[in-house]
Amino acid sequence: MANTLVQDLIEAGIHFGQRASGWNPKMGPYIYGKRNGIHIIDIKETIKGLLLAKKFITKTVAEGRDVCFVGTKRQAKNVLETRVPDVKMHYVTERWLGGTLTNFRTIRLRLKRLDELEQIEQNDNFASYSKKMESTLKREKKKIARNLEGIRHMEKLPGVMVVIDVKNEVTALKEARKLGIPTICLIDTDGDPELTDIPIPGNDDSMRSIDVVVRELCLAVADGRNLRTQGSDPRAAAPQGGAPAEADGPRRSRRAQFRADEPGAAPAEGSGQEPVPAGTAQ
Repeated sequence: MANTLVQDLIEAGIHFGQRASGWNPKMGPYIYGKRNGIHIIDIKETIKGLLLAKKFITKTVAEGRDVCFVGTKRQAKNVLETRVPDVKMHYVTERWLGGTLTNFRTIRLRLKRLDELEQIEQNDNFASYSKKMESTLKREKKKIARNLEGIRHMEKLPGVMVVIDVKNEVTALKEARKLGIPTICLIDTDGDPELTDIPIPGNDDSMRSIDVVVRELCLAVADGRNLRTQGSDPRAAAPQGGAPAEADGPRRSRRAQFRADEPGAAPAEGSGQEPVPAGTAQ
């Protein structure tokens, strides 16, 4: 499976960066070399970033939070509109409206307005309005739908945001950072990796490379949704195996946890703790 992923990425040309004259020096750790004046991205760094992003997305979705994909450039638009709805997540492909996250309440009001306009159209197809008002309402409906259709069912702020090309989506990244929303970015050699939390170095101008990356991230979303449906605790399904330690102390058996609040309760067998006498402050 890993070999197939590497082959798909290479065939998609994800290792081809921008011209060396226009590179960002902060991308130095992710660059393998230079050929014919074009930087070559280290495919190992791409794989590492992609796997880390998939792991984080699966955990986030399993915990009940959603993912918002952002890609307004021409190469990313069709990919997101094709793949993201299949996993029932949110996307922005037309343009990022300032305040989409930081002024989310207003965005929800505009979506409610879209619902009202669609209800009017469904009831009488604007027959009760004048021709001028009908044209105005239809134009308003079309504009709202064009800009916000992809986040129409986003009732709360996303748990993570996936961005294609950091140079194009600076406003979206700044809003996410202001609200503490983690970001995952496909970033080329002319981008700034400090703008994102999990960079995936790769060619962000190739539709094929964008498609492979989005495909893998959508598979991670699907895995997270399966865990969410099963009601599994993602912390208990850590990749290393075994349940994690309790936040308040050492791991205990379930019966020991139920007995923990009883005065004079004996500690779990093998825990190495001394019994606490009744009435003694812990």
